[in-house]
Amino acid sequence: MDTDMQTHCLETERLLFRRPIRSDLPWYTKYCLSERTRYVGGPFNEVQAFEKLASMIGHWKLRGFGRFVFLERESERPLGHFGALQLSSSQPPEITWTIWDEMDQGKGFATEAGVAFKNYATRELGLSNLIAHVHRDNSASRRLAERLGGELDAEAAPPSWLPGSVLYRF
Repeated sequence: MDTDMQTHCLETERLLFRRPIRSDLPWYTKYCLSERTRYVGGPFNEVQAFEKLASMIGHWKLRGFGRFVFLERESERPLGHFGALQLSSSQPPEITWTIWDEMDQGKGFATEAGVAFKNYATRELGLSNLIAHVHRDNSASRRLAERLGGELDAEAAPPSWLPGSVLYRF
């Protein structure tokens, strides 16, 4: 049993949102080991998957906000994550998202999660200056960034940790 179980912080018609917890590790590891991570530096190994999930959990403690795991409302099966990441306090928070399993792609879950998170970030966290780095070849994520109101900043240089990316401002 997962003693870290938390109440859902955010809900939509089809999704429930909560902070990441230890029982997400098998789901997240499967994603990290897959080709689905190719646009974010993967595939990763099991140790890297553990470190990445631990970082997601710790980000909440260090910054007071972070990425939510979103779940299918009916089954409470984890579908992916959506939320804010801020590696440097000198940079605006970045929204990041991922659908963990290909079978959940193309069903509108990421858009639904994105709209809910953006509203939450503005209303509850006061985060109005958000960015997203998206790999230039990741057409699905680029379309999502645009659907969520992101505007491409063609002049922005990519960060060292994602050299093939473009920047969207929200």
